[in-house]
Amino acid sequence: MEHLTISVWALALLIFVALAFDFMNGFHDGANSISTIVATGALTPKQAVLFAAFFNFAALWVFHLSVAATIGKGTVNPTFVDHYVIFGALMGALAWNIITWYYGLPSSSSHALIGGLIGAVVAKVGTVGLIDSGIGKTLVFIVVSPALGFLLGGLLMLAVSWLYRRSAPSRVDRWFRRLQLFSAGYYSLGHGANDAQKTIGVIWLLMISGGYLAADAKRPPDWVILSCYVAIALGTLLGGWRIVKTMGTKITKLQPVGGFCAETAGAITIVGATLGGIPVSTTHTITGAIMGVGATRRLSAVKWGVAGRILWAWILTIPIAAAVAALCYPIIVRLLD
Repeated sequence: MEHLTISVWALALLIFVALAFDFMNGFHDGANSISTIVATGALTPKQAVLFAAFFNFAALWVFHLSVAATIGKGTVNPTFVDHYVIFGALMGALAWNIITWYYGLPSSSSHALIGGLIGAVVAKVGTVGLIDSGIGKTLVFIVVSPALGFLLGGLLMLAVSWLYRRSAPSRVDRWFRRLQLFSAGYYSLGHGANDAQKTIGVIWLLMISGGYLAADAKRPPDWVILSCYVAIALGTLLGGWRIVKTMGTKITKLQPVGGFCAETAGAITIVGATLGGIPVSTTHTITGAIMGVGATRRLSAVKWGVAGRILWAWILTIPIAAAVAALCYPIIVRLLD
């Protein structure tokens, strides 16, 4: 396997950019894991942010690097990856995140990153550089993760409603306000594990392509793993306050029991995907779970117009991020060569 020589300084710069992307992931997406406990009043926004940041980081000691392996070795062939490809991929992901932020569309930083990698590699060597099985898993779960969140959220809500049908609503609220701490912590663990590992995978890929790690390396250095978990936790801690405050006041009305069911459904989906090495979107998953909970009351409780906009964002994320990365790749090569 041939490696393009990357100086230590160039490697350090790209790792810094990747960690900045990881930080922004926590900054924007960390709110997804705790918006329900804010909406139901189980925690204040400030308490919720600290809570989520702690569990984002704690995931470091709970999960294996299955998702990182999919990003680093299972989506594109490391043989064709160099620092130009990584730079192009990050530019594609960043551009899509800015576009969706500007228009107020929910988007997946994770899928934007995967799309960026695909686009940059295709621009360099064509489709021969892609690994169909890894991309296939990711594409399937763009649909499966929100659908599973919706189904599990609805089923859990129906089951809990039936089990506690004879209990006083005030007592049920008290019980599930406490149980929400468990479900939100579980969800934050899944968010930290799945999303931090995507950046770990990118840095792992970069170090292999630059000759700093062997192609058959079982894992990246420990400092890479630690840095990525710290970055996403800091992003959640510093950015989550304003975002959670907004989401907590504008989200669909939820009682503590509904918040518990949505968080638990989302956590089961994300943790299951993480254990299977499948990168999924926490935004899509919790959105599906909340809609599933809302649909058990009545179908009109779900804002289907908003759901349609979300669906279009899901469909367009990977293609547009890939297209931007493909356009950026030759420009980056010309500027930096």
